Amino acid sequence: MVEKGMLIVLSGPSGVGKGTVRKAMLREGSLNHFKYSVSMTTREKRPGEQDGVDYFFRTRAQFEEQIAQGGMLEYAQYVDNYYGTPLKYVQETLDSGWDVFLEIEVNGAMQVRQKMPDGVFIFLTPPDLKSLRHRITGRGSEDQATIDKRMAKAREEIKMMSNYDYAVVNDQVPRAVARINQIVQSEHLRVPRVIDSYRKMIGDK
Repeated sequence: MVEKGMLIVLSGPSGVGKGTVRKAMLREGSLNHFKYSVSMTTREKRPGEQDGVDYFFRTRAQFEEQIAQGGMLEYAQYVDNYYGTPLKYVQETLDSGWDVFLEIEVNGAMQVRQKMPDGVFIFLTPPDLKSLRHRITGRGSEDQATIDKRMAKAREEIKMMSNYDYAVVNDQVPRAVARINQIVQSEHLRVPRVIDSYRKMIGDK
């Protein structure tokens, strides 16, 4: 029988570098055995992004149809766009023995926490708010009003860090990747995750 995989949730304020850290983990080859679950969104595609790789880009009507059919593990509206995680892929991948890595917004992570409380929830933080504003401004894809809106939202999201298991500072991407790998490896060794296997070994289950 295949051991079920572990759900790993990475989230944090907009502009903190979640996507950059996730891409670095996949590009450099993580020490862990996981598959990335691509999120779905209604926002416009940014330069260099690919459908099915960075996000599943869908219209608002298409996204709302998925919600109505119960096809989303989580979803949220953020700065006038929907973001969410298709449920079927996550369930099938965990059941096949792979860990699933989710990179999602804070509100979505709280929905996942309610449905899958045994997941590992990691909050990616900026070194400070000044560097966060610099990252958002550096995208060059949003006007000042939108940037201010994102910064206000970021402050509220940082207050929600208490709902997570771990906080990782994204001061340098390689450091953040190493810290996340260490967290996941340690979580796989926690007694509640492995005890059933040992009970089977001694014939106690």
